[in-house]
Amino acid sequence: MSPCSAWSLDRYLQIHNTRKMKLVVGLGNPGVKYALTRHNVGFLFIDYLVENHLIDKQIKTLKPDTFMNRSGLAVVKELQFYKLKPADLIVIHDDLDLRLGEYKIQLGKGPKLHNGVESVEQSLGSKEFWRIRIGVDNRDPEKRVSGEHYVLQPFTLAELTLLKQTVFPKIKI
Repeated sequence: MSPCSAWSLDRYLQIHNTRKMKLVVGLGNPGVKYALTRHNVGFLFIDYLVENHLIDKQIKTLKPDTFMNRSGLAVVKELQFYKLKPADLIVIHDDLDLRLGEYKIQLGKGPKLHNGVESVEQSLGSKEFWRIRIGVDNRDPEKRVSGEHYVLQPFTLAELTLLKQTVFPKIKI
């Protein structure tokens, strides 16, 4: 189901199955108000990893306590603390360019517009980090809501179930 190419997924797994420490960052907004919104799919993925014991001592996770548009500040601090490079970074974020249920794993490429990813790029001074782009677009074509409003709406129970039972298990860290 995923549009992720075999080459990029194989390459990603080859690089990330080494024993070198990695920082896995889920982008989202802090607070109960945003907890289950589409914009917080990065936070939801980090929670999934932790709840299912899918990380080890070589994987450090971060859910920045800054708002999405300032995520880069927290990411840079964490990279500096662990003495990691941008290539050791994996950023998980929502993507309206992808339909709900799809994902892409890419190095240095992202959606057309995502303020959280842009904040990370600007703070790092580099685009050369891994991104796991998780599709969240499930809008009705007849009643299309603007993207900036849509990502702040909560997932439905059916959408959350799809993510947690179908999409998240396919993404290997």
